[in-house]
Amino acid sequence: MKHTFPAMALLLSLAACGGSASDQAKTEEKKEAAAASGANYSIDTVATTVNWQATHKGGLAPRFGTIKVINGTLSAENGAITAGNFEVSLHGLQVDPTSVTEADKKYTDLEGHLKSADFFDADKHPTAKFVITSVAPYDSTQQKSLLPGATNLISGNLTLKDSTLNITFPAQVEVTGDNVVAKAKFTIDRTAWGINYKTEGSPENWMISKDVEVGFNLSAKKQ
Repeated sequence: MKHTFPAMALLLSLAACGGSASDQAKTEEKKEAAAASGANYSIDTVATTVNWQATHKGGLAPRFGTIKVINGTLSAENGAITAGNFEVSLHGLQVDPTSVTEADKKYTDLEGHLKSADFFDADKHPTAKFVITSVAPYDSTQQKSLLPGATNLISGNLTLKDSTLNITFPAQVEVTGDNVVAKAKFTIDRTAWGINYKTEGSPENWMISKDVEVGFNLSAKKQ
């Protein structure tokens, strides 16, 4: 069934041209992973959430849901994250039933379509992964944040299907004793990873937006 496109990304999830005037995650070529230092933390896959939302052109017919985080670790030192990664299951992508309101459409059909070769091809590429490459203080003059109270600018390699790109986005990070909480909300362009369904060819194929809003709330506990 041909529904609108949501996406991760992470994971959860992950790009487009960035800048101070944009809420899109800055996108560059793959970079080297950050070296871990300090204490290690395991991501709580039950308490951690990754959300997505996408629309047709003009913001019409929004679709939204979640993607399941299956594993991950963070490192932190002196109250700041130094490195980390997490992985999400694309077979675990879910569409919120309340986002599909048309009488002739089913949210389960949309879930199946998103997992098909038109989008994530979950049978061939069952997971997506995000690996931190750098963490810096957040500067509101350099990057717009959809999430109030951003403290850091996080960069990382996002792998979707067989493509890996580096994205940068603002995040709110709190390291307290045995716990780390990181929250973010940003927009990515799915076509950067070759997910081009309904974005090429004649104008009638341009109805589904390329932009996808990704939000996550990571919770990790000291090992």
